Amino acid sequence: MTDSVSTAVVRRAGAADAGALHALAAATFLLACPPGTTAESADAFVAEHLSLEKFTAYLADPARDLFIATVDGVDAGYTMLVEGEPADADVLASITTRPTAELSKFYVLSVHHGAGTSAALMETTIAAATERGLAAVWLGVNQFNPRANRFYEKNGFARVGTKKFLVNGKWEDDFVRERVL
Repeated sequence: MTDSVSTAVVRRAGAADAGALHALAAATFLLACPPGTTAESADAFVAEHLSLEKFTAYLADPARDLFIATVDGVDAGYTMLVEGEPADADVLASITTRPTAELSKFYVLSVHHGAGTSAALMETTIAAATERGLAAVWLGVNQFNPRANRFYEKNGFARVGTKKFLVNGKWEDDFVRERVL
């Protein structure tokens, strides 16, 4: 008897995917938060920044590429790449290469951690950045998220600085990481 292995399939998200993206955001955002973040704080952030309406707007923005990973036909994770100069002064002072884009969202349901879903999403997202002619991709990741930091380091994102990230009225400390393409 052989074991069957499920493989992630990654596709570009379209306008009809706003609801699926919102559902993934609601299910995964707390996973990326530092210890001590309450579910209420995470829910408030999702309601403000990752709502159905926000994803509808994100999907209509030509500066953004959104991707959904599915495993056995079920949504498992998503990414969002945002081309352009960062607005955050700490990020501007940290990153070194232009043109650039922010890997603004990178979330996978915990049941798919370590199964290749994140790697497939990363490969597709970096390919999109390359297709856009970008020279680098940057991201912010909470300093107290060792799993995510290990993953980004493994995928070529060097720590280049720090920035603040506001979650429901509380400032969190993030590392700024950059990958030169």
